[in-house]
Amino acid sequence: MNITFRCTSCDRIARITTTGGSVGCPHCGAQTGGSIDDRAGGRLDRCAACPSTELFVRKDFPQGMGLSIIAGGFILSSIALAWHHVVWSLAILVATAAVDAVLYAWVGGVLTCYRCHAEHRGVAELDRHPAFRLEIHERYRQQAARLAEGERDSARRTVL
Repeated sequence: MNITFRCTSCDRIARITTTGGSVGCPHCGAQTGGSIDDRAGGRLDRCAACPSTELFVRKDFPQGMGLSIIAGGFILSSIALAWHHVVWSLAILVATAAVDAVLYAWVGGVLTCYRCHAEHRGVAELDRHPAFRLEIHERYRQQAARLAEGERDSARRTVL
């Protein structure tokens, strides 16, 4: 299993390959607080980098690149349509949709933690986990914003 996470101690991105046991940062050696059950056989029920049990599956493909492919197809199609080449415009749109469909079918999934955004690759039984749910993501985002605001307020009180 490959795990990519941001270390809370040194704030660097860590990429490790592990089969089980505790997970630590390869840069500073700090333990993450998460672990992998050796007996699970590659299955994962909680994040290996933090104690969270809320995980979701997404495609292991850069979102920016996918958006660039779609935007490029749209722009090229618009240019062809502006030059009154309707057939070329539709052909470009169909080709863009075909490239998108092939990439969607070809690219595998990655298990991601809502809390720390750690990415787990090579996880067995990936289909057991749910897809992204906005309400869970929003709960963690707002919690992080409140914690950051509380830290700013306490820092201001310390200065005054």
